Amino acid sequence: MNKGIYIATSEPNSGKSIVALGLMRMLLAKTAKVGYFRPIIDDNTEGKKDNHINTILSHFNLEIQHDEAYALTRSEFINKRNANKDGEILDIIIEKYKALEDRNDFMLVEGTDFSGEGTAIELDANILIAQNLGLPTIIVSSGIGKSLDEFINGLNLAYDSFDEKGVKVSAVIANKVQKENIDRIINGVEKKLPKNVVVNAIPLIPNLKNPTLREIVKSVDAKVLFGEEYLNNQSSSFTVGAMQLRNYLTHLEEDCLVITPGDRADIILGALQANISSKYPKISGIVLSGGLIPEEPIIRLIEGLQSIIPILSVEENTFEVANKIGDMRSHMYADNEAKILLSLNTFDEYCDVDRLSDKLVTFKHKGMTPRMFQYNLLKRAKTQRKHIVLPEGSDDRIITAASRLAMMDFVDLTLLGHKDKIEEAAARLSIKLDFDVINIINPLDSDHIQDFAGTLYEERKHKGMTIDIAEDLIRDVSYFGTMMVYKGLADGMVSGAAHTTQHTIKPALQFIKMKPDVSVVSSVFFMCLENRVSVFGDCAINPNPNAEQLAEIAISSAESSKAFGIEPRIAMLSYSSGASGKGADVDKVRTATEIVKQKRPDLNIEGPIQYDAAVDLAIGQSKLPDSKVAGQATVLIFPDLNTGNNTYKAVQRETGAIAIGPMLQGLNKPVNDLSRGCTIDDIFNTVIITAIQAQGL
Repeated sequence: MNKGIYIATSEPNSGKSIVALGLMRMLLAKTAKVGYFRPIIDDNTEGKKDNHINTILSHFNLEIQHDEAYALTRSEFINKRNANKDGEILDIIIEKYKALEDRNDFMLVEGTDFSGEGTAIELDANILIAQNLGLPTIIVSSGIGKSLDEFINGLNLAYDSFDEKGVKVSAVIANKVQKENIDRIINGVEKKLPKNVVVNAIPLIPNLKNPTLREIVKSVDAKVLFGEEYLNNQSSSFTVGAMQLRNYLTHLEEDCLVITPGDRADIILGALQANISSKYPKISGIVLSGGLIPEEPIIRLIEGLQSIIPILSVEENTFEVANKIGDMRSHMYADNEAKILLSLNTFDEYCDVDRLSDKLVTFKHKGMTPRMFQYNLLKRAKTQRKHIVLPEGSDDRIITAASRLAMMDFVDLTLLGHKDKIEEAAARLSIKLDFDVINIINPLDSDHIQDFAGTLYEERKHKGMTIDIAEDLIRDVSYFGTMMVYKGLADGMVSGAAHTTQHTIKPALQFIKMKPDVSVVSSVFFMCLENRVSVFGDCAINPNPNAEQLAEIAISSAESSKAFGIEPRIAMLSYSSGASGKGADVDKVRTATEIVKQKRPDLNIEGPIQYDAAVDLAIGQSKLPDSKVAGQATVLIFPDLNTGNNTYKAVQRETGAIAIGPMLQGLNKPVNDLSRGCTIDDIFNTVIITAIQAQGL
């Protein structure tokens, strides 16, 4: 049984970070505890953490300390190797690896990435370490600067080198190749390797290659004068501002970095004006060379322009700093979420994740962990692309989530609002919204107004609706967004970040309406706890359901649970367990439980039951020893909104659980409500479950 995988490369700058990130997410979707280890890391200044380790540990919240995740620095490795202490090197690596292996179900090991001294021995070092750890290997190789034949032959040679030493190669990944050559590369490599080796190819992605301003600051030791909050801007190229402004402006390109002496006020102000002009491309930042700072009147002008790009100052002259920036290579940083998400999405798009997963993980984890659940949600949403409308398009959280969703490229989006205001907010947040991907509609001047108003009037005229009232109402973002769903212009709607629950769902109840076999709309939260996912219902909609409604909520919640891959074991919660309690409240729960048993004898249900008896196996067995649900409930149904809403929030805040939802149940088409205190992650997750609902659950 494989308990780990080793990522190896025979050259620097292979781009194996994208592979490490993608594999880690894939592995966490299969097993609860995955360890991360780097046998040898680059030398870092004292107090600094290894960037690879920091990115993986922080993004995936792994319970591993930085110093536990590596064995030796590059200098320590080379010094010991030069002193013929290969045995000591391996002893240290094995000891630290085994300490992590004992605590985890699976290990992801990222091999060396030498540049400069040590490059010549990199392949041998990776082979030796993988061999002594007893791990199969994935070989990653970069296609930059190689002909097709050179690249294919190089991968084949690397495979032979591992194979000859008895190291099993599970997969090879051709990275940073031209997109149009992907099929030729895969076919060429597959012809030369055994059929059981997985062969994948990942194209060169400009937004992964381009350095951020934060990286440039570190590389050239720059001082940030303006725009520190926008240091995650990426530079696709750079231009040197040495000519007159009228000539220089023609050299600006999208996302380029402007390098100019600090006393060239004309270039500085001209570039800033061009950046806010619709007639010129956006620039990523400005680097002022020669240690020269603009004079005070120019500084005031810059402040007045409210620059939304970083302006940096360096001591070197223009030529020196341009050379340094030209030689830079981009890295993955823990705080650059956009680049991490793009890496994950790229890995999933171009690598055969299912085949890799089946090959690497030869055991099945029992139950559903939160990471498995979230990964499966995203994977499922990608199987059938849906269109989701977000009515609160001017909200900062909505804009940020929309940018992330567009980057993940699994759903079509429409934001409602004024395009100018949305663009201004995106610029203020330093967020790029691709308006070729994200549609923006202003309900106040939309071509759909008359059609939508007429439909609303026809649907509600029996309730006294007039055409004038309909025309007023349809300009409201909730009504307009819901009508888009009703008319098939969108598949689902997510709202509530800036509006009440009633404001969000009232239009849906008026004309999307409930499914034929449903008498009550209810909601569930998917509570992602430390080691399991539970379904909580109803924590958002029904204040005090009667026994019949409570039974229907339980049945709907069980169906939602099953639809999202969680085996339903229903606990009907109350203040007593079994037959011990008496009173109207506990009788309601008891009656609801009996109704469910009559209507759906196929469902495992227990009630009334206390929360601790429902989720703790020891307590559950002591109170209800013959129950199939006690101690292992997955669907928890609360007797009223007061109990449910307070409990889900208490569990969320006290345990750090992720609460995905609420997801509304019972409507003909999916409309979901956000909390006004929602986070960007809440919006992101709710759009995912809405897209899945729209697939026909």
